[in-house]
Amino acid sequence: MPARPVPPRRRLPREQRARQLLDVAWALVGEEGTDALSLGRLAEAAGVTKPVAYDHFVTRNGLLAALYQDYDQRQTAVFEERIGKARAQLRERARAIAGGYIACVLSQGREIQGILAALAGSPELMEVKRRYQQDFVARCAEWLGGFAAGGDVPEAGYWAILGAAESLSEAVAAGSVEQAVAEVELERLIVSTVKRI
Repeated sequence: MPARPVPPRRRLPREQRARQLLDVAWALVGEEGTDALSLGRLAEAAGVTKPVAYDHFVTRNGLLAALYQDYDQRQTAVFEERIGKARAQLRERARAIAGGYIACVLSQGREIQGILAALAGSPELMEVKRRYQQDFVARCAEWLGGFAAGGDVPEAGYWAILGAAESLSEAVAAGSVEQAVAEVELERLIVSTVKRI
C-alpha cells in the first residue's frame, strides 16, 4: 500500500486537534484495520508527535473508546434528526428508530465492529458502551412510552429493542440480512413491544 502523505505539522486548538486525530484514526481503521491502530501509528499518519497523541488518548484502549464515543455521538444526532421528522405516531417513531440504528451501524461498516472486538472486555469500552446503552433505553422510553397500551413499557422491553437492533445491524453489516428486511423486522418488533401484542 502506498504511504499516505503526511500533512505538515501545525498547531491547532485542542478540540480541533482531537477531531483531526479521530478523523485520521477512522481512516486508518478503514484502510488498515483495527489491529494496525496504535497511538504511534496515529501520530505518524496525523503528522504530530507521539506525545500529542498520548496527551489526547493516553492508551490505545483510550483511543478506541474515544472512537466508539465519537460513533455514539453521531448516532445520537441521526436519531434526533429522524425522530424530529417523524410524526408523533408509534409506527412512524418505530420506523425512525429502526432505520436510524441500522443506518448508523452501516455508516461505520466493519470499522465499528473491529473497534468493539478490539475493546472487548476492556473497562474503557464497558463504561462507554454501558452509558450509550442506558442513554438509548432512556431515549426509547421518551420516544415510545406515550404509545404503550398499558401506560408504560417495562424497561426490559426497551433493552429487548436494543438487543434486536444490535443483532439485526450486525447481520446487515455482515451481509446476512438485507437492510430493508432488517429495518421492517425491527420496526415490527418495536411496535409489538410497545403495544405488548
